[in-house]
Amino acid sequence: MFVALILFLAIFCVGILLYAEHSWHLRRSGNDAEAVVEPKEECCGMHITCEKDSLLASVSKEIEYYDDEELDRFAGKDAADYTPDEIEEFRDILLSMRPDDIAGWARSLQLRQIKLPGEIRDELIMVVSEARQARHVAVS
Repeated sequence: MFVALILFLAIFCVGILLYAEHSWHLRRSGNDAEAVVEPKEECCGMHITCEKDSLLASVSKEIEYYDDEELDRFAGKDAADYTPDEIEEFRDILLSMRPDDIAGWARSLQLRQIKLPGEIRDELIMVVSEARQARHVAVS
């Protein structure tokens, strides 16, 4: 019983030391605003978060549908040629998606040769940027 108590106290002390070191490290790196606010622009492609956040079709060659098969009729259409109803169709799909799925949806559209209307592209970039910031703040 005495050995178990000593072992427990030793593990507890090591835990306190690790917690203190981790807190000190976070405070120290928190003074560097660029490291805390701005995520690295480089992505090695080996991490799920890089691929998940990326809007580039070159990250993944697999086309994934997000219950948006009806958008395939817009393949090859110029972004400036959409009617207001068609723009609203894109907006409805964008606003119905979870923020974590939007970057993948954008990659899927690129792979399917579907160009987003300019207004929707701006909204998409804003939503993805906000999701990245929220995820980065949650990690920090």
